[in-house]
Amino acid sequence: MFYKGWYHFFYQYNPNAAVWGDIVWGHAVSKDLIHWLHLPLAMVADQWYDQNGVWTGSATILPNGKIVMLYTGSTVEAVQVQNLAYPADHSDPLLVHWVKYPGNPVLVPPPGTYKKDFRDPTTAWLTSEGKWRITIGSKINKTGIALIYDTKDFINYEKLDGVLHAVPGTGMWECVDFFPVSKTEENGLDTSVNGPGVKHVVKVSLDDDRHDYYAIGTYHEKNGTWIPDQPEIDVGIGIRYDYGIYYAAKTFYDQNKNRRVLWGWIGESDSEAADMKKGWASVQSIPRTILFDKKTGTHLLQWPVEEIESLRLKSNEFNQVSLLPGSVVPLDVGPATQLDILAEFEIDKELLKKATGSNITFSCSASGGAAERGALGPFGLLVLADESLSEQTPVYFYITKGSDGNLKTSFCNDQSRSSAASDVNKQIYGSFLPVLKGENLSLRVLVDHSIIESFAQGGRTVITSRLYPTKAIYEAAKVFLFNNATNASVTASLKIWQMNSAFIRPYPNK
Repeated sequence: MFYKGWYHFFYQYNPNAAVWGDIVWGHAVSKDLIHWLHLPLAMVADQWYDQNGVWTGSATILPNGKIVMLYTGSTVEAVQVQNLAYPADHSDPLLVHWVKYPGNPVLVPPPGTYKKDFRDPTTAWLTSEGKWRITIGSKINKTGIALIYDTKDFINYEKLDGVLHAVPGTGMWECVDFFPVSKTEENGLDTSVNGPGVKHVVKVSLDDDRHDYYAIGTYHEKNGTWIPDQPEIDVGIGIRYDYGIYYAAKTFYDQNKNRRVLWGWIGESDSEAADMKKGWASVQSIPRTILFDKKTGTHLLQWPVEEIESLRLKSNEFNQVSLLPGSVVPLDVGPATQLDILAEFEIDKELLKKATGSNITFSCSASGGAAERGALGPFGLLVLADESLSEQTPVYFYITKGSDGNLKTSFCNDQSRSSAASDVNKQIYGSFLPVLKGENLSLRVLVDHSIIESFAQGGRTVITSRLYPTKAIYEAAKVFLFNNATNASVTASLKIWQMNSAFIRPYPNK
């Protein structure tokens, strides 16, 4: 949240080891979402109702400027309950000290809900009756559900009949998020905004597959339900925030800049033993703004917050680079470990027309990666690559033409050659990418030593990779263009910035 000039970030933290367990709330603050200062732990597991963990929660800023925090505690008997906390001193912009409400818990699992399936309350939104409304994730058998509650004081709650939404077969819904997006404006909306020109997003983290899904639909305030615009891409069976490693994401409305900002957790994909050895595990992604994609009507557009551009140093431009089939072209930008890359690709249009269609379906994850050649792909970038290309991570497009003559574009990250290390995940990530008539293929890639965040078509589809290069590090890391298609010539234009480092350190004690 943004409060009195500071962005506040509270996170799930194990102070004792680089593995999950002993969860308490870490706390950091920033003026710009990029440079962060660590503050003391905000809340620890010191009560019977959160002895087994101070788990996920959400802040709500009330109209009078006061803050309430709802969070899930795991009790001494491992029952998931909802608790209320608030700042000890609202005049402290750093909100260092927190008080847990003496009457906690304020909510316990309702009848028919398993004691371990009731967690992660959302930010509250106002109803037209002046009540506050929240939703909490759960499941019934294999159906994921979002329970819904109204409250006037955040202490006493009334459970609504029915649920906000439910999708069979999706399992437990974690970290549910619910927020409005504008169909017309280029800015975010406060969580309580509703009315014409507004759609609502339901987002869930699926405990079963550890991915974050969302769908766009219509919220009916009267009975507290939400209906997806397209049931075939309902929550948990359709579109994901990110097709790589990215989980438990939550948004907040930033009233400072009138935008909705998305935070996501990038877990590790090496072994727990390796994490223990290095002494830490997991990072947060660069925060992203979220907007409704007016062109597709089905997608959200995610884009790195504008403040990331304050880290840009010198840039190199490469215009109209011709990529013949089978070519790899080095891009001389110096060390390629901290980069912001903007790229556009154009494929020979005559060739697209002439290409023969087939009924073969393509999927990034089931393919042979960037080494698998087709008539119209793959082509894109090789990042975190060493000189000999023994380590490389291709970020690329792959176009197929159906027997009906229609083109389908996939957007992929191939980790199969990302590291010489053996105990790391080397799968191929990706998804189908909607490309509309008249659009060139566009890409933004943030490279940060062992993380690649890739945004295609203005953030319509995003892939985050967590990598462990052993050779493509520091000065030895390079970036290349490549075109491994058998038929198609591609033209690429890029602007590549070297990036400065963010400063992340303890808050200087007065």
